[in-house]
Amino acid sequence: MGYLKFEKVLMTNLQDSLPRELLRTNRSGAYACSTIVDCNTRTYHGLLVVPIPELDDENHVLLSSLDPTVIQHGAAFNLGLHKYQGGDFSPKGHKYIREFDCDKVPTTLYRVGNAILRKEVVFQHYEDRILIRYTLVEGAPQTILQFRPFLAFRSVKEFTHENAGINKDFHNAENGIATCLYEGYPQLFMQFSKANEFHYEPYWYRGLEYPKEQERGYNSTEDLYVPGYFEMKIRKGESIVFSASTSEIKTSGLKRLFDKEVEARQPRDNFFHCLVNAAHQFHNRKKTSGRYILAGYPWFKCRARDQFIALPGLTLSIGESDYFELVMATAEQGLREFMERKDLSVAITEMDKPDVMLWCIWAIQQYAKEVGTEQCIEKYGKLLHDLLTYIIDGKHPNLLLHDNGLVYAEGKNTAITWMNAMLDGRPVNPRSGYIVEFNALWYNDIRFAAELLRNGETAELVEQLDTIATNCKESFVKTFVNQYGYLYDYVDGNMVDWSVRPNMILAAALDYSPLEQNQKKNIVDICTRELLTPKGLRSLSPKSEGFTPVCAGDNNYRTRIYHQGTAWPWLGGFYLEACMKLYKRTRLSFIERQLVGYEDETITHCLGTIPEYFDGNPPYKGRGAISFAMNVAGILRTLALLEKYKY
Repeated sequence: MGYLKFEKVLMTNLQDSLPRELLRTNRSGAYACSTIVDCNTRTYHGLLVVPIPELDDENHVLLSSLDPTVIQHGAAFNLGLHKYQGGDFSPKGHKYIREFDCDKVPTTLYRVGNAILRKEVVFQHYEDRILIRYTLVEGAPQTILQFRPFLAFRSVKEFTHENAGINKDFHNAENGIATCLYEGYPQLFMQFSKANEFHYEPYWYRGLEYPKEQERGYNSTEDLYVPGYFEMKIRKGESIVFSASTSEIKTSGLKRLFDKEVEARQPRDNFFHCLVNAAHQFHNRKKTSGRYILAGYPWFKCRARDQFIALPGLTLSIGESDYFELVMATAEQGLREFMERKDLSVAITEMDKPDVMLWCIWAIQQYAKEVGTEQCIEKYGKLLHDLLTYIIDGKHPNLLLHDNGLVYAEGKNTAITWMNAMLDGRPVNPRSGYIVEFNALWYNDIRFAAELLRNGETAELVEQLDTIATNCKESFVKTFVNQYGYLYDYVDGNMVDWSVRPNMILAAALDYSPLEQNQKKNIVDICTRELLTPKGLRSLSPKSEGFTPVCAGDNNYRTRIYHQGTAWPWLGGFYLEACMKLYKRTRLSFIERQLVGYEDETITHCLGTIPEYFDGNPPYKGRGAISFAMNVAGILRTLALLEKYKY
């Protein structure tokens, strides 16, 4: 049995199959996403979801779904599945599913009487094109296939409803049609590798319902437009390839293109290969402005902090330093434009957050450990110098170096850390002043940079860094270490946050720490007792005021409790790194057991990847974005570190 293979019993039980989602991306911003039974449960779901920069910076659902119908001996069997208002599912095509396998490409096997139909799906790399291959494995000589496309032509953040403004016109394309429902959208080309008949029967399907949006407290119903259906005969052993794209294609090459795309896919036959595949899905290439790491799917863009935290795990940990360099080249351009107070030419948001440069230096540190100091100095020595002098000279608008060696940031009026929830224009967690992870990163960064640049032509800067590091070490202990053995989350004058939060784990996990061994062990022990779950570290201890482990409900409520007890795998990665550094091989079996909790998730939420966060109490349900870059990266880094400590 395959690693990501499910039998008929699970597939036909919607309670088990609907929560399992499937994501395919093209690495240029477009994607296909639905459940494993092809029943859309989110407004973000669709077979062809693409960015349309001429309209806005959001993705747009063009083709929501494609319902195939098998006709044998005059009897029609619709293999589609939709949820409608009132809890009704129609036409219940999932009951014909015999098995589903996603080891290499998503493959569904349907059995309808004596007919067996296999469906395989790929998303073409770097093109806005979904390809679906249908093969009649068994069947009568006069088997007929019909295909009904459900069209949306809307933003992923909106719904479409029956309206008179729709453009129902279409024109013929090679072995298919092209249509555009609304002005400003591109043409949608729907084509087959085989000649067919298109029957124009325009119809609105009303009241489709998306349960995931109901859970999140949003509107959850829409209407979808079906212009008609395609019809063709298929014989036993024959394959037909369907293409949906914003550009026309020569249909004679569709079968070869499908085979080429399948050949380029790597099997997802174990936990590690699933994570590598997920890592590649975060790759994003813009035609005019470089390479990026997307923060997550289906709704996140490239965010500066997320990119630098995720970059080492998604590249260096799987032997892909070349992509690290491509992403860093784009990021460096953005950083320099920010430092020069220019408009950004790169598609990276939140570059102004005060910890972005600190995480960038940490990412470069991981690169140095992977490729060596000489190559690191050659590629990033100048950038390190410029970032540090920018901070030291007081040029950053919200990261001030004080005489005590600590860095200070103002966060009372806007969220400036990874705990970035905002409600009614105010930060839910107004972390401000001396922030614990900022200063742990700062100490690590200046010590790393001093060691890296010590033998270069930057003696004056190195001497300056050494002096700052000495002051920072002493001030860090005085400022953050309390009598209970853990670290304050932030300190701002007389304001001291006693909450037990996971941000202090960085002071124990980073290569250079201002703490002594016993202080680091105290932090790890407290994190183990109060924050550790099988899915990472809780964002708040159950013993702290405001602990709320389940982040569910309407948008305002979820925003309020987003960081009040939810568990985060990327922070769990730093916790496991701290364990390895402190206890060496004696904790390896414990770390392996922790990783098992993540492996289970790759087959129960979105196949082959890790979601944004989890409930902080059992059963630790995954929530939020279905695939989150920092979490996948944190686990990949842990796996790589684990291998190094084993040998």
